[in-house]
Amino acid sequence: MADRRSVANAREHVAEPLDLASWEPEYSGNPYPFFARLREQGPVTQVVVEGLAVWLVTRYDDIRAGLCDPRLSNDPELGDAVTCAVPWVGASVATARHLLRVDPPDHTRLRRLVARAFTPRRIEALRPRIQQIADSLIAAIQPLGSAEMLDAFALPLPLIVISELFGVPTPDRQEFVQWANLIFGVDQGDGARIVEARAWVTRYLAELIRRKEHDRAGLPADAEQGCLLDGLIAARDEGDRLSHTEMVAMSVLLVVAGFETTVNLIANGLVTLLQHPAQYAALCADPGLVRPAVEEFLRHESPVKITPFVRITTAPVTLGGVEIPAQQPVLFAFGAGNRDPAQFPDPDRFDIARGDGHLAFGHGIHFCLGAPLARLEAEIAFTTLLAGCPDLALAVDPARLEWRHSRSLRALKRLPVTFSPRAAARRADRSGEAGR
Repeated sequence: MADRRSVANAREHVAEPLDLASWEPEYSGNPYPFFARLREQGPVTQVVVEGLAVWLVTRYDDIRAGLCDPRLSNDPELGDAVTCAVPWVGASVATARHLLRVDPPDHTRLRRLVARAFTPRRIEALRPRIQQIADSLIAAIQPLGSAEMLDAFALPLPLIVISELFGVPTPDRQEFVQWANLIFGVDQGDGARIVEARAWVTRYLAELIRRKEHDRAGLPADAEQGCLLDGLIAARDEGDRLSHTEMVAMSVLLVVAGFETTVNLIANGLVTLLQHPAQYAALCADPGLVRPAVEEFLRHESPVKITPFVRITTAPVTLGGVEIPAQQPVLFAFGAGNRDPAQFPDPDRFDIARGDGHLAFGHGIHFCLGAPLARLEAEIAFTTLLAGCPDLALAVDPARLEWRHSRSLRALKRLPVTFSPRAAARRADRSGEAGR
């Protein structure tokens, strides 16, 4: 009863929390002034996100502390009736049995099992195939001198990688991704549409898993053989294994998170690089800088602005001197933490030599399991793109670029570029001369 009273009192004494929608279109186009304002006002602020008053954490140290605090539960069902009734929160309850929706000890068990199929050796083994995909995509646009880089490169690269990783047949991939894109509400749809998309993707993966289970019947368990789904099916730990329901929920998470955020990493990194000519020239001159450059892409234009799933306080929690009552929804603004001047000197300055330390992949026990794959894809993408498409430039004024309307994702709608096709032409000429 005391907890319920404290929740009610907290809501009663917060006067008209700022509605995120009131900052549109500025929030989608450039969220950083909004984040700076919130950081300056206080480390933890109540704001309204799509109809729900949440506590938004905006400072780097407080985000790290909150992500490690066991009193902040990832289970949405621990929220009060007001929280669970909001469509974008309630929709996640149906597929709550994945890594971002459970707490220890369930989380410990699930992560241990999934990690057996998602090993560094399995990820590194993908390098030749990812390079082959990137080379093929660049070869297709090299003679053109211009391209819409989202459709031509940033989207198909992770799409093909994640589809092959999960064994999604080629004819199904376009429809599969169209539905998967809706789950996080990119170009924000209504709650019913997101629920419909989640149901479609869940049904599709459930059937794909059933087929895989049937095909693997009688085969020895080896978590590193076959596609990732084969590995999840085979994953065992002291006789334990993922149930069918757990595998479906885990697959939905891994597919959506592994695809959409990597698309945004590549696109956001490229548009940022092209607006900083000295940094672009430095990276072209020394491709060995690609790894720190990817880390700066992740910090400066984080693919995730605000965490897509709420955490629920199971007891009063104090962050940055602000007490959040029990049973309250909390979100973390990675985009704000990654531009916090207390952590990053001159945080709005883009510098590919800055290094790691960002929050783009989270922190603590829920640190992104797919981070090594995202980094690998981005490193190959930029190395291949810069070598294959010299003299890259934006084909439109940066002010005219449109960003998708999303509470959580930082995502472009289009990315038109120009480049010199001369390198491709010279290679073609040399190939012709060799043939003669």
